[in-house]
Amino acid sequence: MRKENNQDCRTVWKAYEKGLVYKTQIGLFETVRNNENFFIGKQWEGVESNGLPTPVFNFLKRVVLFTVASITSSNLKMRAIPLDDAADTDTAEAADIVNREFDKLFEMNKMGALVREFLRNAAVDGDGCTYTYWDPDAETGQASRGAIVTEIIENTRVFFGNPSDRRVSRQPYIIISSRELTEEVRNRAREAGVAGWETITGDTDNRNVSNSTSNQDDMTTVLLKLWKNQETGTIWAYECTRTSDVKPAWDTGLTQYPVTWLCWDYIQDSYHGMAMITGLIPNQIFINKLYAMSMISLMTTAYPKVVYDKTRVSKWDNRVGAAIPVQGGDVSSVAKIIDPAQISPQIAQFIQMAVSDTQAHLGATNVALGDARPENTSAIIALQKAAAVPNELTRQNLYQSLEDLGRIYIDFMGEYYGTRDVPDNAPQAPGAEKGAAGKRKKPFDFGVLKRANLTLKLDVGASSYWSEIASMQTLDNLMMRGKLDLVDYLERVPDGYIIKKQELIDKIKAEREKAESERSAANPALGAGKLPLLAGGAPGAGGAGPGASMPAQAQNLPEIVMKAMAAAAQPVSAAGVK
Repeated sequence: MRKENNQDCRTVWKAYEKGLVYKTQIGLFETVRNNENFFIGKQWEGVESNGLPTPVFNFLKRVVLFTVASITSSNLKMRAIPLDDAADTDTAEAADIVNREFDKLFEMNKMGALVREFLRNAAVDGDGCTYTYWDPDAETGQASRGAIVTEIIENTRVFFGNPSDRRVSRQPYIIISSRELTEEVRNRAREAGVAGWETITGDTDNRNVSNSTSNQDDMTTVLLKLWKNQETGTIWAYECTRTSDVKPAWDTGLTQYPVTWLCWDYIQDSYHGMAMITGLIPNQIFINKLYAMSMISLMTTAYPKVVYDKTRVSKWDNRVGAAIPVQGGDVSSVAKIIDPAQISPQIAQFIQMAVSDTQAHLGATNVALGDARPENTSAIIALQKAAAVPNELTRQNLYQSLEDLGRIYIDFMGEYYGTRDVPDNAPQAPGAEKGAAGKRKKPFDFGVLKRANLTLKLDVGASSYWSEIASMQTLDNLMMRGKLDLVDYLERVPDGYIIKKQELIDKIKAEREKAESERSAANPALGAGKLPLLAGGAPGAGGAGPGASMPAQAQNLPEIVMKAMAAAAQPVSAAGVK
């Protein structure tokens, strides 16, 4: 592992201070603080109410959560395919293995929740950021250890070397700050062999408002600097505090920054974007004030008042049934009840109009939110689709960020995975030994992913993007019409629909080979011909052709084939009602 010694804590801290100045100049810390407060409902922060009502009708949160949920509601998947349609077998096999690793990483990193938090941060704070690192101590169930971990980073903790460019790949360096327990920082520095690790002390860095632990003196600000070394062409890293190294500079072996960045709305010449909630805060304040003034009016004038002649009534008594003494004269002119003032109905109408117009401009119409009366199903569906159009650009930006994350995952696999056991989908000879879990394994060197001739194209989208249900229905129709061989059918069924699919394919092939051998032995004149590809009648028995109905063909199929068909059909019906 080569080291680069041109990094020191003073230089990195100076760059960190420079980044803080830029964020302060554009008002990022204040904006993030206000946006977070309004989102969680602290909308009267810093206002002296003096006992007056401070109502909160937080329609902003509903709009933000609706938008985030509508964009991330689909089951996201990531698939790697060779760029060249005529790719060799090794490239296609590597793509299949990478796809299986994607599924594992999505499950291990809880990608559904992570993506929602990622997009929520972009909507509320202006930017979403993910940072991916290698955990060398993670258990894998194999001899090789280590796993890829992705976590969310707040935009107030990320500092780009070129603040005028939002593209991560174009940055000269990236600094990520964090607040960690001082004792843990010392232990890491000691394990890394840093001299003077015992001098690391806590600080009270309170400039990062997003961190509530900034004022604790048992915490230390740790900076991680990432940059691309021009000589090696790889990403290097260096970790330090304000006064000491934590981990000397090291070569990560990666070819791209392990950081993804998403702006909710772009701002020219700045890597920070505009949050969805920023421009809506004045609307929220206006609505809260209208409600507050309406409440004050109701509290002070909504109830009737009694006006009485004090010269004739010394003291008014509000007790039920109590007698009120009056000094002479006509009692009809002693007191009078004044009717309460009425609030203009236009206030309530204007409040409703302000809320509905704000939601409509964001695509959160009454139809999209489910508040409309369902009189016409087709019209409601059309309106919901139309309401989702304004969010399509944000959806595509999210998919692009996930595609960048997929390339980062491939970069980590090629550098850190080494040789690991992967499922072996090659045909199995009858009686061959299986793995402990009933599946055959074979070693695979993930280092091939770093070769130049293995270029993968990533497609990110909802699971319906590949239309698994439609694909299953097409396969079923081809199978029912006798146009598709059973083995070809099973090989094209998406993973997860049939348990132990490869083992089933091996058994079917073994039975076919056995039947072919018996046929050849019984009638040598036929030679070693192959069984018909179609799932028709028995070989040589004049079975039904491709156009025959499925029940006629099914009578001649082996029992194991019938079980396979039943097992293949079951998940499709379940998937169709999801």
